[in-house]
Amino acid sequence: MSFSRADLDRLAAILADAAEAEIMPRFRSLEDGGIREKTGALDLVTDADEQGEWRIRDLCAKAFPQALFVGEESVARDKGLLARIGGADLAIIVDPVDGTSNFAWGLPLFGVMAAVAAKGETVAGLIYDPVGRDWRKGLKGAGAWAESATGRTRDLAVAKPGTLSEMTGLSSWYLMPEPQRSRTVANLAKTKACFNYRCAAYEYRLIADGLVHFSLHYTLMPWDHAAGVLIHQEAGGFSALLDGTPYDATKHEGGIVSAPDRATYDLIRRELAG
Repeated sequence: MSFSRADLDRLAAILADAAEAEIMPRFRSLEDGGIREKTGALDLVTDADEQGEWRIRDLCAKAFPQALFVGEESVARDKGLLARIGGADLAIIVDPVDGTSNFAWGLPLFGVMAAVAAKGETVAGLIYDPVGRDWRKGLKGAGAWAESATGRTRDLAVAKPGTLSEMTGLSSWYLMPEPQRSRTVANLAKTKACFNYRCAAYEYRLIADGLVHFSLHYTLMPWDHAAGVLIHQEAGGFSALLDGTPYDATKHEGGIVSAPDRATYDLIRRELAG
């Protein structure tokens, strides 16, 4: 099943609607009990996550009635949804508030993300910043672009490759198991600088914009990576799992590196993740 530029714009309108109706009114205004822990203090869910997702789900059911809907909070209730992505002609994969901890703490570093997959292969990606009201968008084979709140667009392009000591990167190393965690943290000192914003939406924006050279992540939930990897690739970048296999939305473990090109990917995997 194809997914057109018009379809992408329709999905973008749904995300923006949910952000305006359910997410932004709760930013820095969550009521008592509006923040809850999932597995720990850094794994949170808020009323904005849930109500935002239910609105996106309901609007997608009307706009794309034949699509499988897979949201982070929906999977929390029905983990079987993940296994259905690979067989779906069209799956809409949504993170209603990516960077929930930042959102809950009142930090304006969060985003709304959606990817569209056909038989597990990502064909479209959206990253929306509801604070700045701007976008990063991508369609497989059609490129990736930034879009401002006024509708102005510009093409995205990843950073130029460089020496490891001059490259900047992004890594959620704290999610890695030992001994990989300690080894990776030590290796990151080989770079010029490495950051972590606890928000895949912002991190993929930075590498797709060419402001940061690479990202190294361990967990692979599709709502965190499918949209960003597609946008980064359409901006000229290269992504693959740590074992060298291509990424797609059906793969949920193994770690991933995104870099300007294959040679830089090989360098990052060897020097930082090895």
